[in-house]
Amino acid sequence: MKSLKICFTGIGSIARRHIRNLRTVCRGRGIELRVDAVRRSAWADRKDDELQLGRVYTSYEEMDSEYDVVFITNPTEYHIETLKNIMKYGRNFFIEKPVSSVSQIEEAVKLRLKKDAVYYVACPLRYNAVIQYLKENVDFGKVISIRSISSSYLPEWRPGTDYRQTYSASRRLGGGVSIDLIHEWDYLTFLIGMPQKIFYLYGKKSALEIDSEDYAIYMAEYEDKIVELHLDYFGRKTIRQVMILTDEDTVCGDLINNRIEFMKTGEIIDFHERRDDYQIRELEHFLDMIEGRAKSDSDIGHAVEVLKLTQGRIEVEK
Repeated sequence: MKSLKICFTGIGSIARRHIRNLRTVCRGRGIELRVDAVRRSAWADRKDDELQLGRVYTSYEEMDSEYDVVFITNPTEYHIETLKNIMKYGRNFFIEKPVSSVSQIEEAVKLRLKKDAVYYVACPLRYNAVIQYLKENVDFGKVISIRSISSSYLPEWRPGTDYRQTYSASRRLGGGVSIDLIHEWDYLTFLIGMPQKIFYLYGKKSALEIDSEDYAIYMAEYEDKIVELHLDYFGRKTIRQVMILTDEDTVCGDLINNRIEFMKTGEIIDFHERRDDYQIRELEHFLDMIEGRAKSDSDIGHAVEVLKLTQGRIEVEK
């Protein structure tokens, strides 16, 4: 592939990160990159040196060009509508997680997709060095139990922004920890597949001024193991860990400090990387998919099943 023509729907913080990282990846592969966008204003960010946008459309009706990839990076509640409107302009699609809001799950299932297109739903934590190490080096057939936690303080998520005005604070806009922290269920299914049974508790216990849930707790049963997952918006010390219990050791993966500790033997492995490092690995893998060198392992069907898991539902066809 000598050139890549991409269109973004929405230029928020995650789109900016993708654009920056795409430029890094394409330089390394010798690919000429062009980035266009669909935006409310045709002049917004045109002079931004980081973005270097080409054409900027203010509506889908203005579009008259086909793109190698369309990135769906606008708010979650618009993903399905956007995909329907822009489908004919893209050969392949990179969709920010989650694939849709919970209320639109059935619409996502019924989407009429292009036969030969790649539809990839983002799952960047799979590419984190800790998760990659666990996937490659742990025999999950010998794992008895997994405990996963993501705990952090919502008002500190977006510095300079009133947390009460964000989608996370609003049930109507699809906020709540179960959806915001869908990464945990994605990497758990990446490591060990879908559970057979699931129990789900959720609600609001803190004094945060939100009407979405601030905690979600799951117990999931597999044929040979049990999984416990804790998510919350109110932890004042950020924790993002996965603990794997086997007959031989307890392995603790720390996704905040990028390290793995074997708690019985005392061995520690440190991974010195930044967020962009694993997000670049995800983009590399995505380009391999559209070039036919890798299989899509997070398509819309899988993403829908993970979204159902966040709501305590298991409806996987056997």
